[in-house]
Amino acid sequence: MTNPTTITAQPGTPFIEMRREFDATPAQVFRAYTEPELVVQWLGPRDLKMDLLEFDARPGGSYRYVHRDDQGNEYGFRGVFHTVLDGERIIQTFEFEGAPGQVTLEYATFEERNGRTLLRTHAVFPSVEARDSAAASGMESGMRDSMDRLAELLPAPGE
Repeated sequence: MTNPTTITAQPGTPFIEMRREFDATPAQVFRAYTEPELVVQWLGPRDLKMDLLEFDARPGGSYRYVHRDDQGNEYGFRGVFHTVLDGERIIQTFEFEGAPGQVTLEYATFEERNGRTLLRTHAVFPSVEARDSAAASGMESGMRDSMDRLAELLPAPGE
């Protein structure tokens, strides 16, 4: 893979860091993060269907979506956008409805690198235990699959 996804979860900390370079501009990657018709095409594992129930990517806006597997199991997620700076940064909360009250604060930055984008995310969990539980749930494979799907969705350089 040309641009691997790097995920770091240092033992004993409540953080998960993710980095991925994309062969697209920050504006293109940011657009894929903030336009509902694009979000449904890349967010989540390939083997799950996504229903985007609410998505308002602006400060104070909220989102809610549900992933469904082939057996009919549902996995709901929700949050609130706190900062949305066009092409630069998104700060939002994230909560898995299967673990209510375990709200994570997520930062995403979109850094320009010679026509490409370095996407960095930093997730702050309420505790080390909450972070470890999320990591044990298969979150890492879902993150990698999402980033691969996002790379496939983005236009090729020059488009």
